[in-house]
Amino acid sequence: MKATPTSIADVVLLEPKAFGDERGFFYESYNQKAFAQATGVQANFVQDNHSKSGQGVLRGLHYQAQNAQGKLVRATQGAVFDVAVDIRPASPTFGQWVGAVLSAENQHQLWIPAGLAHGFLVLTDTAEFLYKTTDYYMPEHERCIAWNDPELAIAWPLDGLTLRLSAKDQAGLAFSSLRG
Repeated sequence: MKATPTSIADVVLLEPKAFGDERGFFYESYNQKAFAQATGVQANFVQDNHSKSGQGVLRGLHYQAQNAQGKLVRATQGAVFDVAVDIRPASPTFGQWVGAVLSAENQHQLWIPAGLAHGFLVLTDTAEFLYKTTDYYMPEHERCIAWNDPELAIAWPLDGLTLRLSAKDQAGLAFSSLRG
């Protein structure tokens, strides 16, 4: 597995080693030992999530105010632009974001540690998105930052896409609200 650090400490782009021929391909989508060696993290994943969305769907930027979740994310069908935003107050990269295209074709994964907000934009007709989490989903602790917050200035690849947001994501709060 190839691990590429990003500009935010602890966020890592992972590229599993795939083996393919005319019949198809095989790769380990998760191996605890390889993950720990690549990231330096001993994660205890407690929940797997799977979503399917149409082109232009933007989900996020979500986080849990309590019981923060580390996430190992990937697309198994289609492609998404995946974003992590550092919302750890003591972090030197507080308020910074990283983004990566995750697709069934490139088989890349992104490790997003607890304490970051997360979102993704579907780039293809549809995309299936899977993620492992280190804590359980607790709706009473879920929060949302506005996807288009000007302070964050995320460069979403919106060219030619009709954006589709849930009511919850349309009501995302300003990033400045995290400063208390």
